[in-house]
Amino acid sequence: MSTEEKSNLRNFEFTGSAKEWFRIWIVNLLLSIITFGIYSAWAKVRAKKYFYSNTHLDGRHFNYHATGGQILKGRLIVIAAIVGFNIIASLSQVWGSILMFALFVSYPGLLMRAIMFRAKVTSFSNVRFSFDEKDWEAFKVYLIYPFLCIFTLYTTFPIISRALSRFSINNHRLGNAIFEMNTKIIAFYKAAGFAFLWIIIVLIIAYFTTGNFSAKFYSNSALENLNLGKFYVVFFFGFIPAALIYKAFIRNAIYNGTSLEGGYLLKSNVNPLQLIWINVSNLLIVLFTVGLMLPWAQIRMANYLAKHTAVELGGSIDDFVGIQQEATTAIGDAFSDIEGIDVGLPV
Repeated sequence: MSTEEKSNLRNFEFTGSAKEWFRIWIVNLLLSIITFGIYSAWAKVRAKKYFYSNTHLDGRHFNYHATGGQILKGRLIVIAAIVGFNIIASLSQVWGSILMFALFVSYPGLLMRAIMFRAKVTSFSNVRFSFDEKDWEAFKVYLIYPFLCIFTLYTTFPIISRALSRFSINNHRLGNAIFEMNTKIIAFYKAAGFAFLWIIIVLIIAYFTTGNFSAKFYSNSALENLNLGKFYVVFFFGFIPAALIYKAFIRNAIYNGTSLEGGYLLKSNVNPLQLIWINVSNLLIVLFTVGLMLPWAQIRMANYLAKHTAVELGGSIDDFVGIQQEATTAIGDAFSDIEGIDVGLPV
């Protein structure tokens, strides 16, 4: 990287602290328990506001503008829909099947609107994000492509993963500026290849370290216990790290292939082995402390990801923000505050 490129590079910075976040987290947890989960909607807002507002780029920070009422309304709608579906399905199998099919077909649209809501209530330096509504494209990437992937024995999974990423990124805007992802498909296959190779290595090690040993056991229960133990070893040392390896490579590939209109290039250099170590050690520490160290683990992860994420500036951030703020009217911001609810989908 040239000297000029380095001078234009701005790393993200996370300024939250474990002690501060623990106080918010424990209050959120206790109030959610006392109110039988009702306060969890406001807890979600407080959590997102804390992490967003403590994430900085070149002295400017992100923010989250949803309200607890919006989150709660979305959850109540989902609960009402589930209860209504179960009642109708118990009364009529035919109508239950029809509703199930309707839900199946409408899921991509619901998922897209959840993304639209999340974008709408997020801002950077008072400039709101947005997401373009494209129902047919959502239907393809969330329903048709994954369905077709089954018939290829998941060998086209990297293609589906890329399509999902492009749909999510290329339809996002910051103000009026458009995001664009141009990551090549080979990067997704390469990430899948490294993850698959890790699983193969773990399977080979597990086979040669326990294969001969199992012959010494004669009772069925002993063999069952050994096989169960082998499964856990492969799962924890094989599949979980493989997923993290894939995540690290894909994150780097997507970020390094994404730009924001105006010449702003995203950068990421997450190390797969470091990501495995942080996740595994976080998990063990949280388990041994019965969950009390969860806030520390969350802050630790946020710090790591921020330090390994940057933007190569194509111009002044002040000028960019100024232009986008002029393009965003006060009426538009107010509309974003009151329009839409969080339907509670995992996006």
